[in-house]
Amino acid sequence: MTAVTEKAEGVEKKKKGGFRETIYLLVLGVGIALVLQAFVIGSFYIPSESMENTLKINDRVFVNKLAGAPGRGDIIVFKGWNGEDTIKRVIGVAGDRVVCCDSRKRLTINGKALDEPYLFPDDFPSDEKFDITVPKGKLWLMGDHRSASADSRSHMEEPGKGFIPVDDVIGTAVVRYWPLSRGTIFTTPDSFAKIE
Repeated sequence: MTAVTEKAEGVEKKKKGGFRETIYLLVLGVGIALVLQAFVIGSFYIPSESMENTLKINDRVFVNKLAGAPGRGDIIVFKGWNGEDTIKRVIGVAGDRVVCCDSRKRLTINGKALDEPYLFPDDFPSDEKFDITVPKGKLWLMGDHRSASADSRSHMEEPGKGFIPVDDVIGTAVVRYWPLSRGTIFTTPDSFAKIE
């Protein structure tokens, strides 16, 4: 066997090894992406105006599926009243008494008024009065565009009384990534910090 033949065979083996390695890395990458999508991070688009102006139609958000139990003020994706993925803001957690409204037309949680700077401009906390206490293992959810949101208030007459089980939560919205010009990381509004 000549040196030229040996060199040609060596080059051919390297090409085959490089191709196999590329395929392996590609399959591994797809597998990791699928696991992340299924169990860690999900991407959701916004189908309605119920969360404006925080989220507009066709915005896209990443949702942390491992965030743990949601807290007041969190924006969450959950299995909605109609069985579809839905996005709303957590207003009340287990044990909270949520009332609409005080003399200044604000929601109160456990007797403390809630300032809501995220509400749609010129919107109001609620067009209907209610006084509820959130049961154990449940959440009270409302959209930021209250007059355009079919949220917990719209389902009060149903067997679940408008509450959503914590077990139906898919994850907590952590970042709006689309459109790029409106990209933002979501944090809990300061107004929820004073609620006990």
